[in-house]
Amino acid sequence: METTRQQKIARLLQKELGEIFMLYAKKMHGVIISVTNAKISPDLSISHVSLSVFPADKVKATIDQVKQDTKQIRFELGKRVKNQLRIIPDLVFHLDDTLDYLENIDKLLQQDPPSPLNPDEQTEEQ
Repeated sequence: METTRQQKIARLLQKELGEIFMLYAKKMHGVIISVTNAKISPDLSISHVSLSVFPADKVKATIDQVKQDTKQIRFELGKRVKNQLRIIPDLVFHLDDTLDYLENIDKLLQQDPPSPLNPDEQTEEQ
């Protein structure tokens, strides 16, 4: 159960990290990075950030690069929120693959639905 303060800080972090990643993605040509979720621990020291990366073929390389640059991203975040937060939380990045999951479901729904009966049972009824 998140407190109101945790929710406000998580929204602030999500907004600021979104802007940081907008600039960060310009360095990595042809990649779009969006911050889909941010959660912060009760003591406000650790933030788990979910990232969505497009296109799907560059996901692994992009997430690895982001994890390598975590200190630099945290420093940039600290410059932006220094007046709102006393302690800048440690950032832990995770891949948000809900878009891939949604695409898979959409693909399955667009296919012809399977018959409710086995082919053997259909021939016996006719």
